Amino acid sequence: MPIPRPATPDPLRPDLGSLEAAWAARVAADREQVERAREVDDPADYYAPTAGRFRPAPDRPVDPVAGILAAIAHPDDTWLDIGAGGGRYAVPLGRITRGVVAVEPSPAMRAVLQDEIARSDGSRVRVVAESWPPPGWPDPAAVAPYAASVGLFAHVGYDIAAIGPFLDALEAAVTRRCVAVVAEGAMTTIARLLWEPIHGEPRILLPALPELLAVLIARGRLPELRLVPRVVPVYASADELHEVARRQLWLRPGSALDRRLATLLPAVATRTEAGWTVDPEPTRIGVLSWAPEADR
Repeated sequence: MPIPRPATPDPLRPDLGSLEAAWAARVAADREQVERAREVDDPADYYAPTAGRFRPAPDRPVDPVAGILAAIAHPDDTWLDIGAGGGRYAVPLGRITRGVVAVEPSPAMRAVLQDEIARSDGSRVRVVAESWPPPGWPDPAAVAPYAASVGLFAHVGYDIAAIGPFLDALEAAVTRRCVAVVAEGAMTTIARLLWEPIHGEPRILLPALPELLAVLIARGRLPELRLVPRVVPVYASADELHEVARRQLWLRPGSALDRRLATLLPAVATRTEAGWTVDPEPTRIGVLSWAPEADR
């Protein structure tokens, strides 16, 4: 059953409308900040320059999240993976369940995903080129083609202003569990470190794990939570690190701010045996799981 909601205003339990409005305001403030600071236009496919990094590599560290998802999965499940990316979770889940519907709006990401499905051994994944919620929502018929036992979104939602309809559609589409994989903080480590030195103001932080927990509780859900260490991103060269930092900071190659970035990066970058990284402190990833007991 959904957990009871307060009958009267309670400062320890903010109402859902206030939380959703605050979430939307944070996302809007982030977008406005980027618009003020950017030196380059938003590409048609934001993930096109980096989609290759989402391709599984043989030497990639074991992802503890994958083990948690495998433990949640039942052999007779069908899964819905919203924002499936390059298939990090959709492809292995497709091997141990009846199948996965992988929703992915980015053409570059879908290309990686299709390659991984083709290379996989018996993974049952159907790819859908769509955003979430699907067109036609909140008509219940809009989510009928996505019906599944379990719905998953991993590192999706940080920049989605209308988080309420996103979750409503997810819960309407699935019957057994909803699962969210969310970082403690939105995953832009380089931008958090260097936005103020480059752009002259602190970076606005998008909603992440704590905020999603608050929203779910206000919706009457009490999710199970597992925390695992975040796998630190590693870049093959200092040039690749600079390219990623430039992209997160929205800089034009060769600009005055880009040259300033080149002078700042050595102070925050570390070279390891695996490559270059920027990670000042350990952070965690949360895996949230709850029953889709939507009020419908």
